[in-house]
Amino acid sequence: MFEQLSLFGGSTFSEPYTVSQLTGYIRRLIEDDPELSDVWVEGEVSNFSRASSGHCYFTLKDAGSQIGCVMWRSVAKVQDYLPVGGDLVLAHGRVGVYEAGGRYQLYVDQLRPAGVGDLYRQFELLKARLEAEGLFAPERKRPLPRFPRRIGVVTSPSAAALRDILNVLGRRYPLAEVLLAPTPVQGDDAPPQIVAAIEALNGRDDVDIIIVARGGGSLEELWAFNDERVARAVAASRIPVICGVGHETDFSLADFAADVRAPTPSAAAELVAPDRAELRAQVAGLAAALVTALQGVVEERRWRLAEQTRALKHL
Repeated sequence: MFEQLSLFGGSTFSEPYTVSQLTGYIRRLIEDDPELSDVWVEGEVSNFSRASSGHCYFTLKDAGSQIGCVMWRSVAKVQDYLPVGGDLVLAHGRVGVYEAGGRYQLYVDQLRPAGVGDLYRQFELLKARLEAEGLFAPERKRPLPRFPRRIGVVTSPSAAALRDILNVLGRRYPLAEVLLAPTPVQGDDAPPQIVAAIEALNGRDDVDIIIVARGGGSLEELWAFNDERVARAVAASRIPVICGVGHETDFSLADFAADVRAPTPSAAAELVAPDRAELRAQVAGLAAALVTALQGVVEERRWRLAEQTRALKHL
């Protein structure tokens, strides 16, 4: 026996740990640390490769150190940007331990060129401030109307987002009318005009729901929807708002302020409109149930009438 400093308590006499026990303990230490479960790392990419499985592996390094990174296929396939060696990037994810290799690494769920790092910091600061005000509170969220008669759409009249929304609504719910409040969706002029479009729709009494939409793009291109004025206009709308901006991995302050966030403009239209095929099936089911119920009533009344007729014959 020999004396060993225990990793699980005070000094004690014990058998030595196995490599697996020690590595497992280190893994738990890292995974239980909240600071390491939600972390941004800036560094230079090297040895980037994409395996046949679709998973991506690379190294982030700076002048003093490096860390291995993994980006799973499910994340990589929705990335607008994949780096090459030498790119300076901003990676978000969690730190974990690959036990079989005995090394810690970053499991990446977001990856952006590092040039947008300042924008991300602005985004996080404003998000924290608006969240502290209660602008994103769940109790502020309102349910969407089930059968909207008129749907207001805030987007560019030339955008693919508008075509996607109209295609979905035409297929699923052609009864609804669409009222477009046209506005640019990127650039310095976009935020005040988006606000004006939302306010114009709120000035009407015939709009049941508002879709705020824009297709995918870079962080800079989507930045209008991170403008404080836009987020506040969405939150202040008396009409329920569903926000469908960018792709599935894009989150804007307008998304957080909206009553419902949709991953894309098409998804927003699907959430707004019931599917007429499903409605027909529901109506058919209700009609069949009504017929069955009426048949039951008729049969019961027929039986009662027969019983009363037999009783009268014995009088």
